[in-house]
Amino acid sequence: MADVIYFDNNATTRVAPPVYEAMAPYLKELYGNPSSIHGFGTRVGRALDRARKQVAGLLGADDEVEVMFTSCGSEGDNTAIRGMLEGSPDKRHFITTSVEHPAVHGLGQHLEKKGYRVTWLGVDDEGRLDLDELRDSLTDDTALVSIMYANNETGVVFPVQEAGEIVKARGIPFHVDAVQVPGKIALDVKTGPIDLLTISAHKFHGPKGVGALYVRRGIALRPFIIGGHQERNRRAGTENVAGIVGMGEAAELTARDIPAEREQLTTLRDQLERALLSACPGARVNGGRAERLPNTLNIAFEYLEGESILVLLDEFGICASTGSACTAGLVEPSHVLRAMKVPPRWLQGAVRFSLSRYNTREEVAFAADKIPGIIGRLRGLSALGRVGAKEGQPDHAS
Repeated sequence: MADVIYFDNNATTRVAPPVYEAMAPYLKELYGNPSSIHGFGTRVGRALDRARKQVAGLLGADDEVEVMFTSCGSEGDNTAIRGMLEGSPDKRHFITTSVEHPAVHGLGQHLEKKGYRVTWLGVDDEGRLDLDELRDSLTDDTALVSIMYANNETGVVFPVQEAGEIVKARGIPFHVDAVQVPGKIALDVKTGPIDLLTISAHKFHGPKGVGALYVRRGIALRPFIIGGHQERNRRAGTENVAGIVGMGEAAELTARDIPAEREQLTTLRDQLERALLSACPGARVNGGRAERLPNTLNIAFEYLEGESILVLLDEFGICASTGSACTAGLVEPSHVLRAMKVPPRWLQGAVRFSLSRYNTREEVAFAADKIPGIIGRLRGLSALGRVGAKEGQPDHAS
């Protein structure tokens, strides 16, 4: 078994060996600028064209020109939302959900400060979206609706097809953050109601620092980065060629393996979930009764601190998370779990385990064997601290 057991794949994934091999020539001998007109540059430009087709294939896009490359999911979300709002300056209403990734959630808060009216759609205690609330929130002043496909912390999947149909019936543009989806759910933007969709390569075994934004043909998107002519004048800047080539290779590998990967991930997640619920009294799965991504388990341990659990997991080489990597280090509870109205006694004790195609049954069994001891150890410290506090002594659990 490896020294590191990596169960934090919603934060980032291991680069697949074929992806690394595809990238290597563009970090060494094929270093030309793809915008150059000489043969050396146009050869590199053809590699970008191929990668664009590969990503379009993963998304089910009708045409590769609908794919523009970005640096990451956060840039893709910002490009989509700010570009569409700038294109409709007379409309000042934006709709999103209360459980979005910080790339959208933080931007929504920023827009409120800029005078936009933002509607934050709520979720139930399992993290599920209320489509009636969405329908009732749409107005003639609504410039854009942005709803994630699947939550990065809980794995809860939203009904984007139905949501998009509601939005499009009012003639309003619809953006979807699908960063967590590739490799877990098949995407088909060609036949769906989605106008813009964001993905990021490092979530499906591609490199960090490259993403893509699908823009349906006919959608007028104002550029977020202005300067050069790259990406059909939609994003200025010399392309990250090696990263884009790697993303294309990862997209092709991912599209090929979705059914088998989904089955493998579901089996491993359920194996871990059953073991922990059985061996750890006072544990609950957040979003466990909703449709979830096959790789994601968000489990909370009553009256414990998630950060303390992660520290002890790390002693066994087990990597997990308390939620979004973009909010790691913050002490306040997850905005996602707060929106789900998770009771206070479980709110701080949530840990996210997110698996990938490279995880094994043996790794899951190892984690399932070690975690109950960790929880028991922390519960003992917590009980000792409460006794000490009652006697006026220092709280050893703090």
